[in-house]
Amino acid sequence: MSLYSVSSHNNQGIDGTVRLSNGKTVATNHPLNDQPGFNPEELIALAWSTCLKATLDAVLEAKSMSNHSYVEVHVDLEKEPTTPGYFFAVRGQASIQGLSLDEADILIQEAHARCPVSKLIGQANSVTLETVAYVI
Repeated sequence: MSLYSVSSHNNQGIDGTVRLSNGKTVATNHPLNDQPGFNPEELIALAWSTCLKATLDAVLEAKSMSNHSYVEVHVDLEKEPTTPGYFFAVRGQASIQGLSLDEADILIQEAHARCPVSKLIGQANSVTLETVAYVI
């Protein structure tokens, strides 16, 4: 049973507007120009950081922990080294206030295993997730 469903409709490619089935629209734009709109790299970074942060907060809440957490995602568009084409190099970093790196990593990996976006991209060779010290 689906808890939420949405579809997107794109007939303009990377420069234009994407319509969602819920009535929202998103302006899109090529990553190498400075026009308004989001590019795929930005949308992937936004999707994973938002989903992983929400899942990490749920893991902490389930353990009655009020520690603050932080997730940062970097996405680079890279050229394939041996074949024509491109790929996304996606690097996530997560941290939890007041915990050692080992303690934080256990909870971050639990959230990573539960996060729907992590499940979607987590097995890709070009995706990494690192636990880092909380510095905010």
